[in-house]
Amino acid sequence: MGKLGGALYEIHHMDEMAEKNQWLNRIHPLAKLLLTVCYIAITVSFPKYNLTGLLCMGIYPIALFILGEISFWDSLRRLRIALPLVCLVGLPNLFFDRRPIFAIGSFAITAGMLSMLTLMVKGACSVFASYLLIASTSIEKVCYAMRLLHIPSILVTQVLLTYRYISLLLAEANRIMQAYALRAPRQKGVHFRVWGSLAGQLLLRSIDRASEVYESMSLRGYRGEFHYAAKGAWGWKDSLYLMGWCALFCFLRAM
Repeated sequence: MGKLGGALYEIHHMDEMAEKNQWLNRIHPLAKLLLTVCYIAITVSFPKYNLTGLLCMGIYPIALFILGEISFWDSLRRLRIALPLVCLVGLPNLFFDRRPIFAIGSFAITAGMLSMLTLMVKGACSVFASYLLIASTSIEKVCYAMRLLHIPSILVTQVLLTYRYISLLLAEANRIMQAYALRAPRQKGVHFRVWGSLAGQLLLRSIDRASEVYESMSLRGYRGEFHYAAKGAWGWKDSLYLMGWCALFCFLRAM
């Protein structure tokens, strides 16, 4: 399976995870969306030297991995590109802030080391929280929750269509790569001389498919906004879930 085929498999696998009949998946999508936003906001608000308090915020993703029966190691594999990029944000602090704070034996711990670790933990926690939201909530439910918050329909539609039809783009790119590989069986990768023509072919195919999708949507009554079906009524369990976690986050932040 090529890289594009692997990406298609991961998208379908994420959709299957979101549709599982788990307790976490049955929580109202608005509660999970609000909780994710609240968690990320509180996590990034920690001072840059408060690593101990920040580590306590890891209880939320750990609990969701357990409640949703989501494999942590599979999640690490899927986030193997995003996590290192997020962690690189804190790397410059190691060189710019060399003020020693305390020492472990003869090894001095600088403020830059501490702030670097803090930024890395903040980024990793935020990425995990966003991933767990998508892994336990389908994109339709997420968009439904966004509309309940009165987010403009054009933005919600962009999110929905981008996620829903990215698989079509990847499938077209996979066909182009397979055709190229059959015509150049002994060549590794794509020669730089044909990058432009292949990108042009992908663009033209994408425009054609987009036109077909839009015509199909128009024939089905699309007039600029999707009408999302109700995803279940808000219950006391959803309120308890949201308020309980938010109270814990505020408590950890105030410590």
